[in-house]
Amino acid sequence: MTGPRRSAPGRARKLARIAIALGLLALLWRAADGPEAARSLAAADWRLLALALLALTLQTVLSALRWRLTARQLGITLGTGTAIREYYLSQIVNQSLPGGMLGDAGRAVRSRAHAGLLAAGQAVVFERLAGQIAMFATLAVAFLVTLVIPGGLDWPGWLIPPVATLLAVGAALPVILLAGTHMPGATGRSILSLCDAIGTALAARSVLPRQIVLSLGTTFCNLAAFDLCARAVGVDLGLAAVTALVPLILLTMLVPITISGWGLREGAAATLLPLAGVTASGGLAASVAFGLLFAVSVLPGVVLLWVDPKAARHDTITNAPDPGMDPGDPLQNPVSGRSESGLWNKFQRKTSFDRT
Repeated sequence: MTGPRRSAPGRARKLARIAIALGLLALLWRAADGPEAARSLAAADWRLLALALLALTLQTVLSALRWRLTARQLGITLGTGTAIREYYLSQIVNQSLPGGMLGDAGRAVRSRAHAGLLAAGQAVVFERLAGQIAMFATLAVAFLVTLVIPGGLDWPGWLIPPVATLLAVGAALPVILLAGTHMPGATGRSILSLCDAIGTALAARSVLPRQIVLSLGTTFCNLAAFDLCARAVGVDLGLAAVTALVPLILLTMLVPITISGWGLREGAAATLLPLAGVTASGGLAASVAFGLLFAVSVLPGVVLLWVDPKAARHDTITNAPDPGMDPGDPLQNPVSGRSESGLWNKFQRKTSFDRT
């Protein structure tokens, strides 16, 4: 009886998030002319949707390469194929469960053998952080440009303060973090160690150009995919809307109160895209198309689970070195073997992820 009682709150939270997503979508169906949005989706141009799917697939590959690069800086060696496979597996969990991070936690657990769980967790978090920094920078530049230059977006007065506050807080976080390194005692040392790890993983001279290219690449793919989905349902956003409004829409997916951002993303699209001359139903249709394509784009992860279900049960990732690697380099020579501690199995039971 102890186990079911312990898992009941978790199930209740999942059901609550599903209910919130469905409730928001039901409200939007009534408020944003759902039938018209449905007609737009039914008449969508499949060629543009195919291009959007290609952009989302490329985004996954670039994200996996960014994780591989970040992990290597922290002493974790991953083959390219392994990194892509693991990224797809994590996306399946992220799409299936609330919060959008449990799949990333599993990715960290399975890659911990090379440098420990702390470094593996940092590699996953820093990789995600790099992508958010690129999206944040795109939003910041587009917001300032469209705010200052005539002919851009007509930002309403109610929206400028929250967006400006978001950008100010985001810009202040690195300053606050650096200031924290001067705190006395263990707190200051911990923050300094964290800053050193971030600098090594993301900003070291040898990796910074590649981190920038990969992160801007993933941002471009996400924005392009949304724009292509919008065009597929008959909505022409324009560059200003794609770079200034779509990042705000996609950022709502980070709020962990629904499943994979459903409902929140559609509400933001129906509210914000009319600023670019789009109808609320057009914004709703574009966001639904993007959400469906995003779900389809992670299906290779399901195929991987079906072909090799053991891959998701391994507690640690074990790889043969990539061709051309120096076996004597501790950053390149992977640690062989497999842990039998069962942490990944516990993680799977916790997330109730059904591999079958």
